[in-house]
Amino acid sequence: MTTQRFSTRRARGDERASRTRPGARTSEEEADGEREHGERKHDEHEHGQHEHGERVTACPECGGHLAADEERGETVCEDCGLVVEADAVDRGPEWRAFDASERDEKSRVGAPTTKMMHDDGLSTTIGWQNKDAYGNSLSAQKRKQMQRLRTWDERFRTRDSQERNLKQALGEIDRMASALGLPKNVRETASVVYRRALEDGLLPGRSIEGVATASLHAAARQAGSPRTVDEMTRVSRVDEQEFTRTYRYIVKELSLEVQPADPASYLPRFASDLDAPDAVERRAHELVETAKREAVHSGKSPVGIAAAAIYAAGLLEDADLTQREVGAAADVSEVTIRDRYRELLRTAQNARGQQAAD
Repeated sequence: MTTQRFSTRRARGDERASRTRPGARTSEEEADGEREHGERKHDEHEHGQHEHGERVTACPECGGHLAADEERGETVCEDCGLVVEADAVDRGPEWRAFDASERDEKSRVGAPTTKMMHDDGLSTTIGWQNKDAYGNSLSAQKRKQMQRLRTWDERFRTRDSQERNLKQALGEIDRMASALGLPKNVRETASVVYRRALEDGLLPGRSIEGVATASLHAAARQAGSPRTVDEMTRVSRVDEQEFTRTYRYIVKELSLEVQPADPASYLPRFASDLDAPDAVERRAHELVETAKREAVHSGKSPVGIAAAAIYAAGLLEDADLTQREVGAAADVSEVTIRDRYRELLRTAQNARGQQAAD
């Protein structure tokens, strides 16, 4: 019994001694130390995230709430004023929209729209390759299924006869523009002209190919890349008479502002086809500009004026160009070249004489 009391008394004394021993920590002090250690680790973690470019959700100094200043591109702590992030990159659009329609109009997300397709390029097509996503060939049964899907997809893309008409015409415009080497902006303009003709009801009684050819010819002249009537007729599916008649009708009804073709716009193409030196092309430009100032080109074919200017410039620059070669490149007769080049040389000589007299 005595031994048991002594053991109990000794255990209590050891417990009191441990409480009063210098440097010893109570349970409450240990809990506070653990909390401080955890907060320190949390701050260090957030500071490390900031250094590595990750998004910081709390102030690394005081743990306060952060606010974004979009005008200055800064992230600032609302409690202590610390600038956590500066020179932030604005990843939004550079435009502003105030309603849904304006947002849809200004948005550039997705594939660009184009007037060269009947649906403005908004639909999708099933590819012609009979392969899966891994590049493996499809089985015979799957190929038949994909072919049926392509057929129905092609049918669903055109809802009515007007869309089928537009699809055929735009394909014809693209074919002729490719054969003539016309740029994309001319094709876009020709597609818009044909759409206007279709909306205004100008197609009844006229062929799709004729209106498409007239639209492309008008667009080429508006863009400063004109093509001759003979060139248009060679790539078109209609004859010259129907093409010219439809062209005059389209220009009149749609009130298209088509200026007379400039002879100078034909010179680069003719010089390129003839492989003429740059000096010949420059001299031809000078002859054409002189003829335009003296109004010699009025009432004459611009193609004939351009061909004659190339030939006359070849004579002045001692280039080996014959009337037959120039006529073949410009698709004009040798008689036209002989008549026009004499007029150009005479006009240039008279202009030089007037400048000398002045």
